[in-house]
Amino acid sequence: MKKKIIRREMTDSPLDLHPLLRRIYAARCIQSPKELERSVNELHPYHALKGIDVAAQLLADAVITQQSILIVGDFDADGATSTTVAVRALLSFGVRDVNYLVPNRFAYGYGLTPELVEEAKKFNSDVLVTVDNGIANHAGVAAAKAAGMRVIITDHHLAADTLPMADVIVNPNQPGDTFPSKNLAGVGVIFYVMLALRRQLLARHWFAEKKLPEPNMSRLLDIVALGTVADLVPLDHNNRILVYQGLQRIRSGQCVPGIVALLELSNRDFRKCTASDLGFAVAARLNAAGRLDDMSLGIECLLTDDSFKAREMARVLDGLNDERKTIERDMQTHALTLLEKLQSSLQAVLPKGLALFDPSWHQGVIGILASRIKDRFNRPVIVFAPGQGDEIKGSARSIAGLHIRDALTLIDIKHPGLINKFGGHAMAAGLTLKRNRFDEFARAFDEVVSKQLSDADLEHSLLSDGELSTDDFNLKTATLIRDAGPFGQAFPEPLFDDTFHILEQRLVGDKHLKLRLKKENKMIDAIAFFVDTAQWPNHRCNAVRAAYRLDINEYKGVSNVQLIVEYMEPLD
Repeated sequence: MKKKIIRREMTDSPLDLHPLLRRIYAARCIQSPKELERSVNELHPYHALKGIDVAAQLLADAVITQQSILIVGDFDADGATSTTVAVRALLSFGVRDVNYLVPNRFAYGYGLTPELVEEAKKFNSDVLVTVDNGIANHAGVAAAKAAGMRVIITDHHLAADTLPMADVIVNPNQPGDTFPSKNLAGVGVIFYVMLALRRQLLARHWFAEKKLPEPNMSRLLDIVALGTVADLVPLDHNNRILVYQGLQRIRSGQCVPGIVALLELSNRDFRKCTASDLGFAVAARLNAAGRLDDMSLGIECLLTDDSFKAREMARVLDGLNDERKTIERDMQTHALTLLEKLQSSLQAVLPKGLALFDPSWHQGVIGILASRIKDRFNRPVIVFAPGQGDEIKGSARSIAGLHIRDALTLIDIKHPGLINKFGGHAMAAGLTLKRNRFDEFARAFDEVVSKQLSDADLEHSLLSDGELSTDDFNLKTATLIRDAGPFGQAFPEPLFDDTFHILEQRLVGDKHLKLRLKKENKMIDAIAFFVDTAQWPNHRCNAVRAAYRLDINEYKGVSNVQLIVEYMEPLD
């Protein structure tokens, strides 16, 4: 599908940096050198998080009296890393009885449900701590309280009109919270809670009395970085610090063996790990456990300090990820066929809000499919698969301009009872409804989206940071850009655009286009991944306009500059 390349508005920057970096940072609204600080000392202090002091006190009481603590996580990478951070921290604090429980998505669904509480009772825990969930689980919290457990909710998802009756809630997005960054992932929230707990235990002289070493909390930052990148939360200044510090630990080899093993399996060098490596290589394999099997495998991979065990579990995760790819490929082919039929019936006009369902689709893969369809057609998408009984479960992904959770709220207000339950945030959400009401929901979803998004909002566009001069096509500039991150959600990796002559073009791996390009007197290698093989190679095309990233390709110990082509269109 044709895309529009739009160059970012170039503004003056007061930063005393390399001219290219000034341009890149100004386009990302960085105006102060302080916004580029990446020291842990620049992290927002935890005190502004509503409820965190109470949570720390409750947990400190439990630690000192050696009560049993149960962590209830989620089945995605943020939930897995959140669980890992909580368990690792508590063990380092001297807790002897700490366990975790993650719902199997096919049996229990998301969050602390009453059914999951029945499983939780088997641990005979005194304190139950949710990570990356709980803010919408009123019935589950009530069931846990009725069973005699104290309940601490740590979450980052948006709250409903009412809050669960937990002992305390720590969530930057709950009403009345004044924490400056509302973009913490679930793993960031529990990391802050553990920081507060450590301070509370220090104040009570716990470590000195028990002759325990004072835990170094920065040792958890590799896991915090992984979960933050994986959950696609905006990389505001606070999150950039968390990710940067985690990447530094990974590159220096001071990370858990599981992360190294997962990087190695995806042919990434941990010494040169980037945020995108965490997202596309590590998180994808970690998520495969929760999508197809049991996320406990992913958590155990991150919890072990045994490199051999980590590699064994990483291999299983890698196999699950290959299986996930096969399932996703088949579902995507089927979905595109459904959309072609829909376009034909609507005379080539697709709904602005797409809702898709097929009884053969796999519940664990609908989130990825929704993301792929969203990227291809640039409109909000909800993909449904069969749930329990007569329910179907949906996973939603949105585009800029539409807050998907708010859109579901509007549907719920206009059509009471249509949605059984829902939750999420701006760009992603989940929901359930009755199977026989799918068509009604699809119409309601398109109606809400159509009122909020114009045709212009649905145009495919790429924001470019402009041209690079031929003098910039070198390892020094590529390294400069790489080290200017971390880049990610809402702080995108620099993308440039230009016109090039094509000297060579050929397919590699049956789906990637290897190119030799020329600009002025400079020749440079490039690669475009997953091209449409019906269009490329195109030997009648001698020139292209391309949107690209400047990258470093390493092969057999030799480093060379390479363009990663995100989009290209023929010029002749």
